[in-house]
Amino acid sequence: MLQINSAAGTGGGKGSLKVLLIGLGGFFGAIARYGVSRASLLLFGGRFPLGTLFVNVSGSFLLGCVIGALFFRSTSGENFRLLLGTGFLGAFTTFSTFSVETVLLFDEGRYLAGSANVFANLFLSLIAALIGIWLVKQ
Repeated sequence: MLQINSAAGTGGGKGSLKVLLIGLGGFFGAIARYGVSRASLLLFGGRFPLGTLFVNVSGSFLLGCVIGALFFRSTSGENFRLLLGTGFLGAFTTFSTFSVETVLLFDEGRYLAGSANVFANLFLSLIAALIGIWLVKQ
């Protein structure tokens, strides 16, 4: 079974490095999410939140790969998880945006689109995470 450890430090200078790694990863993850959202709007318009769906599904896949690498390959340590998993992918993916976009779709009376958004984000993100972990375990 996978166990996710907290990012809290045990004291000393290592705690500062952990916060720096999370912040650095988060900085680039947020910029990447913004870029994907803008590109999605330009390419597909704004009728359906495809940018959020893409970042959530691809982020789930990548986080599955990161966690899988840590637990099944032991290729990297905690710093790798903090930089990429907690920082970059934590900022890249967005449950709060997914939630608000879904509520807005329902509020507009677009019940089928809202339901499709819920199904697509949850189902595809879970499948993507499963595939990411599975690939690393092979």
